Amino acid sequence: MNIRTLLTAATVSLLSLAWPAHADGLQALDTFLREVGSARADFTQVVTSPKKSGEAAPRQRTSSGRFEFLRPDRFRFVYAKPFEQTIVADGQRLWLHDVDLNQVTVRAQKDALGSTPAALIASGGDLSSLRAAFDFKALPDKDGLQWVEAVPKARDGQLQRVRVGLRAKQLAVLDIEDGLGQRSELTFKGWQANPGLATGDFRFEPPAGADVIRQ
Repeated sequence: MNIRTLLTAATVSLLSLAWPAHADGLQALDTFLREVGSARADFTQVVTSPKKSGEAAPRQRTSSGRFEFLRPDRFRFVYAKPFEQTIVADGQRLWLHDVDLNQVTVRAQKDALGSTPAALIASGGDLSSLRAAFDFKALPDKDGLQWVEAVPKARDGQLQRVRVGLRAKQLAVLDIEDGLGQRSELTFKGWQANPGLATGDFRFEPPAGADVIRQ
């Protein structure tokens, strides 16, 4: 799986949470789904590939950019470094714009998300609404964070598991593992909860001259 595919799958992501100090990770996630209608943040993403024979260390690639979402089912990732790429879910379609290739890929959003990290972030409802797609459990606190693990019930996809780390009313870490043993860890900063985003902010128009591929 190449880095662009990983970044797309990791499309996923999130933001200011509000929960009582005594709550465990499951309560925190449920509160996030219920009460945070939109948010934006900066992110850094580190993708680690399994170590191969002869390699001194696993290969890693780092990217960074800006993320925002609006419930239900709208989000945008704008990757700025090391290459420019935009991923937009407008509620009906999922758009991927690769600036270097001048190429836009579009597909039905309902077919693209399913049991993905994005479904944990941008879906409407509460924790119970996601239990048809995921098995959840609270993990022990670690590194000053509260943790939740989500495992897809459908085992035929690329996603193996997602670990969500929460701290002081913020989502701090999203740790994604795929079926090939590759990990994508996103860390977040600069949270803005409920910043007044509208559905029109998630419209996407392919740039003039771009090659548009519909799947």
